[in-house]
Amino acid sequence: MKPVWPERTQGTHEHDYIALFVYNLRKCKQMKYTWTKRILLLFVIAGLLSCSNSDDPAKKPNIILILVDDMGFSDPGFMGSGIETPNIDKLAREGLMFSRFYNTGRCCPTRASLLTGLYAHNTGLGWMTVSNLGAPGYTGDMNDRCITIAQALKQADYSTYMTGKLHIMYDDYMKADGPKHNWPLQRGFDRYYGHLSGGGGYYNPETLTYNNERIEAPEEFYLTTAITDSTVSFLENHFKEKKDRPFFFYVAYYAPHRPLHALRKDISKYRGKFMDGWDEHRKRRYEKLVEIGFIDSAWSLSDRDPSVPAWEDLTGEERQIWEARMAVYAAQMDCMDQGIGDIISTIERHGALDNTMIVFLSDNGGCAEGQGGRLSLEQLPLLGNERPAQSYRIHWANVSNTPFRMYKHYNHEGGIATPMIVYWPEKIRSGGRITDQVGHVIDLMPTILDVAGVEYPSEFNGKPILPVQGMSLVTGMTGDAFERGPLFFEHEAHRAVIDGKWKLVSIGTREAPYEGPWELYDISADRTETVDLIGEQPQIAEELRLLWEKWAEENHVYPLNGLGWGDRIKADVTGKR
Repeated sequence: MKPVWPERTQGTHEHDYIALFVYNLRKCKQMKYTWTKRILLLFVIAGLLSCSNSDDPAKKPNIILILVDDMGFSDPGFMGSGIETPNIDKLAREGLMFSRFYNTGRCCPTRASLLTGLYAHNTGLGWMTVSNLGAPGYTGDMNDRCITIAQALKQADYSTYMTGKLHIMYDDYMKADGPKHNWPLQRGFDRYYGHLSGGGGYYNPETLTYNNERIEAPEEFYLTTAITDSTVSFLENHFKEKKDRPFFFYVAYYAPHRPLHALRKDISKYRGKFMDGWDEHRKRRYEKLVEIGFIDSAWSLSDRDPSVPAWEDLTGEERQIWEARMAVYAAQMDCMDQGIGDIISTIERHGALDNTMIVFLSDNGGCAEGQGGRLSLEQLPLLGNERPAQSYRIHWANVSNTPFRMYKHYNHEGGIATPMIVYWPEKIRSGGRITDQVGHVIDLMPTILDVAGVEYPSEFNGKPILPVQGMSLVTGMTGDAFERGPLFFEHEAHRAVIDGKWKLVSIGTREAPYEGPWELYDISADRTETVDLIGEQPQIAEELRLLWEKWAEENHVYPLNGLGWGDRIKADVTGKR
């Protein structure tokens, strides 16, 4: 007689196996089995009990969370960017693509929300790490009322690793002799290699760290390659020493964040490739996005940013200089994609790829910030080296964020929209599917815990922590999209709320009370935010405004602050600025 499941006890929890044992023992008695056969069956059931899936870490999936920095919405190659990203394309082609996924519009608030499942203000990181503004939502340092994904997963015997950019602590605490309460190892990671700070270059980062020790960059160092190499090294060590345990790996690439630093071999692939200019490349991306079904053809392509001249109006020399900037940016993306390929092949070589969930997304939209002075034709062969340090600026950021308006910092779609990809061969078999399931970085903590079978705790290390604010997206990953509920945004007094098809959004001002005028969009019909309906739908706008106000009151968003970087640094209450 083979053991069978009674219908009411289907499952793999320990109590299910006990029920299985009792049920089958009764069945033996009914079938007049001898005691010898009953005892043999007892050993069979006991064996099953000893390897229950709920207690067997080998059955739990490995999880890799890849966060890239300042990548625009349509920068991956499969979206028509002209940038070679075969490995990101593979994840998309064989995985699930989220076309309506949101970040916070800026690097460290996104990282805080992603790691904790909370709106960033509730972690203390409503702004940046450079200043403590003296309010709970703006301390510049992640507080102890939250835990990270790594801390939560260690409850389920996961090995936890991180490489790359951290950026969740007050700048003074990044010093080698500073407090380490928010360093990776103190936040649940078993091993770490990367840089603690939010900015800097790719050739000699100031806060390069291994575990709890500050280290110096060796000769021939390039940050993107170092992040990849350390990730592969950690994985190889895991498969050698802990292959029976699942792992969580947070890979936080700095690329393609400014400055434009890239390797010559990668740059050479792209020089001359963007001479058609930004107008043509925006058009190509838009058409490709419509073709693959990532955006609705009813959404018009937003206008070129009014501060950007038409490509045809530039001189030949100007075109060469601008094209060179984009070529280096593309090279940064390319190198990062090569690294993702190395990570995938390492896991595949160890036979673990089928049971590994890989999540890929960006921390905000393309960055319009300027860096460096004017370039000359004579400097172009040097572009990509440590000097001259440059950015691709608003001109190409406008292309990166096709088809949307605005950029990093802002709460319009160009600032907060990211294509998120989930790849998991064992569970996601409808490769290349695009879902319009709405999600936000606060949803990653509950989604990952759901996948890992881990409960979010009510307290940690004897202290109460805030309830997670995100929702698990597992249902949206495996079935039909569900109604996500309202999502809220604030950064530098830029504000937004999305509820269903409606989006209320505002650009902050530099003068108190910092509240710019509201705009209203029906993003089901006009996600590119080209037709403001605030005058036609005042009641809907007011309802959304009240929703936002309530959220802001409850989540440490006040006081709003639209001041610039320098004024915020002067406002630091610690006396260290």
